[in-house]
Amino acid sequence: MKTLQVYDPAMCCSSGVCGPDIDPILPQVAGFLHQLKEHGVVVERYNLSQQPLAFVQNPKVKLLLQTEGVEALPLFFIDGELALKGSYPDHDKRKEWMLL
Repeated sequence: MKTLQVYDPAMCCSSGVCGPDIDPILPQVAGFLHQLKEHGVVVERYNLSQQPLAFVQNPKVKLLLQTEGVEALPLFFIDGELALKGSYPDHDKRKEWMLL
């Protein structure tokens, strides 16, 4: 079973889909993550403002934050391997990951 871990920058809620100024990619990503779950992928999503301990407990995430700062976020790991950093997956990348 595949696992996708998402380490989001600090957001007001777990999905970032709240407040008056929503980044249009965030609802797309939330829907995409839901689709992956429906296809049997284990999705773990962490928000820096709500779950900072998760960022410190993952050595790869901790190192990236120490060397690159929060600009490295968001981070996406597939089965523990870094798959994307610094941006959310675009349409083509999401399509590719649907094959997980």
